Amino acid sequence: MKKEFKLPELGENITTADILKVLVSSGDQVKQDQIIMEIETDKATIEVPSDINGIVREVLVKQGDKAKVGQTILVLEDGAPETDKTNDKPAKKSRVTENKKAEAKEESQKLRQVPSQPEKSSLVKFKLPELGENIHTADVLAVKVSVGDKLNKDQIILEIETDKATIEVPVDVSGIVAQVLVKAGDKIQVGQDVLTIETAELVSTPKADKKKQKVQEEIKEPATEEVETEKEFKVSKPKVYIEEKPSIEPEKIAPAAPTVRRFAREIGVDINKVIGTGPGGRISINDVKTYSRELNRQKEAKPEQRFFGGIVAEKLPDFSKWGAVEKKDMSNIRHKTAEHLSYAWVTVPHVTQSDKADITELERLRKMYSKHVESAGGKLTVTAVLIKVITSALKAFPQFNSSLDLENSSVIYKKYYNVGIAVDTEFGLLVPVIKNADRKNIIELSVEMTQLAEKARKKKLSLEDMQGGTFTITNLGGIGGTYFTPIINSPEVAILGVSRSSFEQVYIDGKFETRLMLPLSLSYDHRIIDG
Repeated sequence: MKKEFKLPELGENITTADILKVLVSSGDQVKQDQIIMEIETDKATIEVPSDINGIVREVLVKQGDKAKVGQTILVLEDGAPETDKTNDKPAKKSRVTENKKAEAKEESQKLRQVPSQPEKSSLVKFKLPELGENIHTADVLAVKVSVGDKLNKDQIILEIETDKATIEVPVDVSGIVAQVLVKAGDKIQVGQDVLTIETAELVSTPKADKKKQKVQEEIKEPATEEVETEKEFKVSKPKVYIEEKPSIEPEKIAPAAPTVRRFAREIGVDINKVIGTGPGGRISINDVKTYSRELNRQKEAKPEQRFFGGIVAEKLPDFSKWGAVEKKDMSNIRHKTAEHLSYAWVTVPHVTQSDKADITELERLRKMYSKHVESAGGKLTVTAVLIKVITSALKAFPQFNSSLDLENSSVIYKKYYNVGIAVDTEFGLLVPVIKNADRKNIIELSVEMTQLAEKARKKKLSLEDMQGGTFTITNLGGIGGTYFTPIINSPEVAILGVSRSSFEQVYIDGKFETRLMLPLSLSYDHRIIDG
């Protein structure tokens, strides 16, 4: 029975593709999920698998053709491959191949019985892994290992700082440190080599190696057109670069599809300088775009200028003319905080509304239960209580738990309640986030807030600890004062500022009473919240 294989759907708005390679020919046995061709669309190079079994009777496309989605590519038929009755070479080839494979199987079994020798070293390079969305570089704060050190898998080898957090980097292999390729103070990129590690692997005796080589040679089929097709198919696999030993070093060959290479050439990017984020360091079009954007950003930002929220900083005078000065580089965290707050201040129309809350009874209860919370590992503060109060308020006023999407002219209302707590540290302002605050009681909130604040001060916060916030609290009670104007933590739309409480005379029911009053300053985005 004849069956047709048609070019399948390739993705949204993709209707045609260029045929780069056809990996089967008439008479070949095709199995389901076997790769039969390599094609190129305007977005990617794709290996196309067959979704049916059978014998190829007709190949309807060739290399260089442009095929449409739904077009018939192959005609297949059930059954075994036919042999040419006037020429018995294919049959002989088949028998020879079977004999060789049988002999190879016997030799392989013998090889398994050859005792292995002591371990042989193999050098591998450990690269800086993915750090999170839109994070491409990091500063090295400390290198925890040196040449000759023994490494265990998951051991911390680096402490780095991104513009969002300080991160400890674990290694994913075991071995001995052969080279340390970075040092404290370096700025490194995702995918960059960090260490060369000497790992151990079992090797067979030279005699066994020769036998193994002989088996590998014998298992190869005679040089026919089919063998050439198979070899051509394997060229796309990285192993071929090592086996065939090209004159160019493997690490200098940029692993990228033809489409990606062409795109890089068209926009003037050297593909060999792009760091790939795909499997095995494979370079995608997005990697090329990211590299190009970074190049353009560096060209546009002159040494004397810093861009914060689209504003070019004024050129500073030479302060040393009037006395001694000391200049220190901003940390990544401080720089990112300045950039983010400048953007929020320039783009968000702030309204700050202030009032005082009577917390006399609340303070009495806080002192009553503070020891109980301490025994659980937390500290019962006014901020911990405010988190619980705020989550209830956000449910009553959902516009405060939203974000404005100007690009699509819409408002995104969040159905979860994650409260960020601003923490002042010696290296910058950090905002760890308490997730699902509405589902936790005050004791749980107190414990988690204590733990996050401690992690922030020790530079142990992860990226996950600081993502996903829907509302922020900032408490300046420690420095005194009455009111202030907190800056909204965009893309959130509101932030609550808390000042130091104090006793005041309050007129209640015809007489003055001494009450403990807490000043509150609420800043909100006037584009979504009217008041």
